[in-house]
Amino acid sequence: MTRKLLILLFFLVTILASSQNLEWKTNMTDAITASNEQRKPLLILFTATGASEALQNEVFKTPDFEKWSRKNVILVKLDLSDSNIESEVREQNIRLKNAFGVENIPEVCFASGSIRKGKTSFNTLGKLSYNSNGVKAWIADSNLIINPE
Repeated sequence: MTRKLLILLFFLVTILASSQNLEWKTNMTDAITASNEQRKPLLILFTATGASEALQNEVFKTPDFEKWSRKNVILVKLDLSDSNIESEVREQNIRLKNAFGVENIPEVCFASGSIRKGKTSFNTLGKLSYNSNGVKAWIADSNLIINPE
């Protein structure tokens, strides 16, 4: 009995440990390349220090979101207050925030991107903020944006 319990506990710990290993890209060029190679839209999270943690805690840190995101999107996190990034990158992130019309932080934009002749362009699919209806509702709203059929 103890052995079965230990085996079960081992599997549960393994699943939980691997479930929080989302890969958030911070370089837009790398994200666009991955997006085009995998034919998935970008999920761009605009955030900053002091922003509400509700979206992170109630959506992004859930197994449902992890499973959905791995199948459907390339994750990009642009922290507008990160003092460790170069000022040029920070300015680029702020320009992207303004170009996508982001007013509330944190906010998610769904987009596709391309780089041609050194020029980056985006096709905005939609934006989504936190709602208190839970991860399943957030995913359903996201699916309506990335799969508008």
